Amino acid sequence: MRPAFSVLLLTTLIGCAQGLAVVVALPALLGAAQPEAWLVFWRLSLWIILGLGVIGLVASFGHLGRPERAWRAAAMWRTSWLSREVIALPAFLGLSGLCLLSLWRVQAWPALLAAVLIAGALALWVCTAMIYAGVRFLREWATPLTVLNFMLMGLASGCLLAAVLALWRLPPQAALYARAAAALLGAALVGRLAALLRVRRLVPAGSMQSALGVSNPVIRQTSKGFTAGAFNTHEFFHGRSVRWVANARWGFVMLGFVLPMLLMSLTPEPLRAAGWTLALASNLLGMIAERWDFFAQVRHPQNRYYQAAL
Repeated sequence: MRPAFSVLLLTTLIGCAQGLAVVVALPALLGAAQPEAWLVFWRLSLWIILGLGVIGLVASFGHLGRPERAWRAAAMWRTSWLSREVIALPAFLGLSGLCLLSLWRVQAWPALLAAVLIAGALALWVCTAMIYAGVRFLREWATPLTVLNFMLMGLASGCLLAAVLALWRLPPQAALYARAAAALLGAALVGRLAALLRVRRLVPAGSMQSALGVSNPVIRQTSKGFTAGAFNTHEFFHGRSVRWVANARWGFVMLGFVLPMLLMSLTPEPLRAAGWTLALASNLLGMIAERWDFFAQVRHPQNRYYQAAL
């Protein structure tokens, strides 16, 4: 399938914001002391969460045909995971704003608010991932690994960002966040590789017979049926070569996981500001490439009809 850049940006930035929300809210949930240094760190983190969320929301309008009707997307919340995401995302950002307000007004982050924010982040991950995992005929997505990987990659990116922020505003906790980020990157890499191995063994859904509704075992296609491009051939083919896709896959593995892990684990203390910032930039770039591969790997059943003519 052809990935929309607005969706790549949305899922990457929102996932990072969710991960950051979880890892910075955990100390408040666990009842950690709240000296001024923690309050400053939390305020900065929550502002960044809101900023990433707003950028992601703006980006989400890029793939809408009629943006002025976007509000209608929430109408089918009883049956549609997309509608649930449309509700869960503003709710998550609203909870982030409420936590920030609490830090400003009462100079504390109540454990209950921290717990609700974490729950909101987890709910949003489930809603977003199930948009794809719930499409049963797209076998590359229809697996619990889709939900797991959305969570692990978001947590890894968010923890990486927390380590960089802590290095600036909360130095005593920076090394702890860095170790957690390296561990989460390793877990996310294992999950993503497991998904890739699963895709290699998949048999694409459908056949030329099922696409046409004809049972004859011998079908030869000589034309795609029209002389110009169409929605089907534009949206369900990414147009890249096999080599290009393979390079993109190696790229997101190295940029999104391996290089950040090495930088977070091996950068000497005097160089951490530069090394960890580079790790974060590499991870986010790698996550955009990973999102591209996530969409591009899908072989839509309708392609059984068009692939022989393209």
